[in-house]
Amino acid sequence: MTREQFIKHVEGTQKAFRSFLVALCGGDSQKADDIAQEAYIKAYLSCDSFLNESKFNAWIFRIGYTTFVSYQRSQRVFSDYQEARDLASEEAPDGSFRYQGLYKALALLSDKERTSVLLFYMEGYSVKEIAEIVDISQDAVKQHLARGRSHLRGLLSTQELS
Repeated sequence: MTREQFIKHVEGTQKAFRSFLVALCGGDSQKADDIAQEAYIKAYLSCDSFLNESKFNAWIFRIGYTTFVSYQRSQRVFSDYQEARDLASEEAPDGSFRYQGLYKALALLSDKERTSVLLFYMEGYSVKEIAEIVDISQDAVKQHLARGRSHLRGLLSTQELS
């Protein structure tokens, strides 16, 4: 892939990719921007070996997801559920999200559940495509989707996050 082709693909996917990362980061747009920048750098450095331009979206989302997972692993681990809820109840850095309650609920899901839900419902990827992006089985994706929906339903119905 040439530099010009890479730029064209990035421009075509940038909005959806950033939205995915912002949601994956629980509404923290600064963290999402940092992860996006790192993911784009990783993609650019390996774009010479990328041959299937029709799968650029899945490729960049996979790089973004693995970059997010690496970032999460480098951060401290929550000691309990209440600490995670307290963190999620804080206002996002830019305070401008229309769906803050949804972001807060998404932040309480496990990384795997959140990623599966976001890729399936927000980005429209199939279960098979999500399995390839996240590098897990299709059955695992289905399980993450079911659990994620169930957890979101419970979190959003209690109205505790509003």
